[in-house]
Amino acid sequence: MGLLVNGAWVDRWYATKEHGGRFVRTQTSFRDAVSPDAGARFPAEPGRYHLYVAWACPWAHRVVLYRALKGLQDVIPMHVVAPDMLEDGWSFDADHPDTLHGLDHLHQLYTKADPSFTGRVTVPVLWDTVEGTIVSNESSDLIRMLDHAFDAFADPSAPLHGVTMVPDDQRSAIEAINAFVYPHVNDGVYRTGFATTQAAYDESVTALFDALDTLEARLSDQPWLVGDRLTEADWRLFTTLVRFDAVYHLHFKCSRKRLVEYPHLIDHTRALYAFPGVRETVRFDEIRGHYFRSHPTVNPHGILPVCPDLGLDPPSTRTAYGF
Repeated sequence: MGLLVNGAWVDRWYATKEHGGRFVRTQTSFRDAVSPDAGARFPAEPGRYHLYVAWACPWAHRVVLYRALKGLQDVIPMHVVAPDMLEDGWSFDADHPDTLHGLDHLHQLYTKADPSFTGRVTVPVLWDTVEGTIVSNESSDLIRMLDHAFDAFADPSAPLHGVTMVPDDQRSAIEAINAFVYPHVNDGVYRTGFATTQAAYDESVTALFDALDTLEARLSDQPWLVGDRLTEADWRLFTTLVRFDAVYHLHFKCSRKRLVEYPHLIDHTRALYAFPGVRETVRFDEIRGHYFRSHPTVNPHGILPVCPDLGLDPPSTRTAYGF
């Protein structure tokens, strides 16, 4: 775990003391976009862009899902970092090579884009081979790009080919639920797990489970987060929920309840886990290996605990997607 400071790598944990023991996530730094429009700085072209991800990371998982479900595997090559994020941050190894540049560590990609970069080195990253820079490292922006920008080159047999995940008539509802889920659930598990005072932990864990209770009630009346149609909001929640009992419940002390104790949330998660092409993107060996071995302030001995039955295989009642 660390960051770049003026282009130099520093092994440094998060500065929670500055925030009363609270974990405060830094903003992403690269926020450009690929566009299908003529004259765009980053035009949609097959093979031009490379995606850097970690199987373990829920933010990267969003983008891996869209790449697969939109049929972009042959359009956007993908490079996967090793699961253990240690003193050099996200890195490559023999089983997880960088076949584009031959780099040892992901922070070297960031300094290729900006030799004096200061900030955290995160996945996902979309790299442009023409300009030799990072287009974006913000997952929420990247999934919006993949939702439509590369449609002209996508595999027409893909599960979500030609189906937008942000329909115009549901955009405001999607934005509203995303604005609720992100701080309380997606980032809420991290705010809970990385808290370094009791007060900060109590604050975040309460907010997390209050939010889960709210979402459980919401899904008791409708199949998907914004009604009768599967949308982006559901995928953004899924990548956190599918990791919940496997790592967050124990490792991050999100321990009031397990996901399997929420009938509607676990049913929602089962439905998306069973969606064509999704199961292959969920690598529990790398997910659990990463979390339990990469956070010595949370799990100093790197012990990998026994995993409970995650309850993901029973069939879901949510089988109609609304499109």
